[in-house]
Amino acid sequence: MGRIWIASVLASASVLGLALGLAPALAQQKQIVWSAEEQPLHDQIHGLRSLPDDVRARTTKDLALKIRQLPATENKLRLAVGLANLSTEGDFGHDALQEVATTLAQTLKEHPLPWQEPKPARGDEGKKTGATLSVREPSAPYMELASLVRYEHVDASLDVDQYRAAMAQLEAIDRKREHVEFSLKDLSGKTWTFSELRGKVVLVNFWATWCPPCRKEMPDLETLYERFAPQGLVILGISDEEASKVDPFVRERKVTFPILLDPGRKVNEMFVVEGIPKSFVYDREGKLVAQSIDMRTEKQFLEMLAKAGIQ
Repeated sequence: MGRIWIASVLASASVLGLALGLAPALAQQKQIVWSAEEQPLHDQIHGLRSLPDDVRARTTKDLALKIRQLPATENKLRLAVGLANLSTEGDFGHDALQEVATTLAQTLKEHPLPWQEPKPARGDEGKKTGATLSVREPSAPYMELASLVRYEHVDASLDVDQYRAAMAQLEAIDRKREHVEFSLKDLSGKTWTFSELRGKVVLVNFWATWCPPCRKEMPDLETLYERFAPQGLVILGISDEEASKVDPFVRERKVTFPILLDPGRKVNEMFVVEGIPKSFVYDREGKLVAQSIDMRTEKQFLEMLAKAGIQ
């Protein structure tokens, strides 16, 4: 998905254009002009992260309802996508998420988008053929809606091929995550191999020092690690940054769970991590039992861990 980048640059024409499936050249040329009705909603979305969680929950729901009443324009879709992107950064209630999903689905009905152009093939396949993938991919807003439905358990009604393709793509990605094997070194140089952790409950968390939601959930992860490590909980924090950035950050915050380095992003790609934070919980047999597409609170992490038998 890549949730954080859409929200952090909501006013950027180039990035929003890419998020809506526009060609890069068109996205860079397009100047966003907000109407008098749209501008206050845009500003409120930009300020969501500064609000206390209870106020943010009410504001998120209110914004979803207000966006739904706007005329069907590209700006309406920009606002709906931007709000959806921020709506999963914590626990703002099922009702708020449902309104966000309903607004996004309605907006996509009103303003359908073209499929993304095929991407260049990766890895050995691309080297051998020099070709692009022949299958078109759903535009980002369809993936956003599918993620809300699949991972946040809300409902959405959208009877179009792109949405169905987005749901199928998420199912395929999850199948990859069910069978993973990797080895990475932590900040002290110790190698951690996933298969050697059988018998433990493993929470794999992808994060970065520059990511505000990652920083916000880290103290809760530390609290859970201190509480449940005696019961066999292992938390592996994986960053694709250099050790020179990561080490002072975790020392300052007194993080004690293992922080693994993935500068080549091989493990990020294995898990298909295109936005952070993301967390995956595996039970003692190595089965994927829970995952999150964004920041979680301590309460939400406890619900995930309960599915692996830790409570």
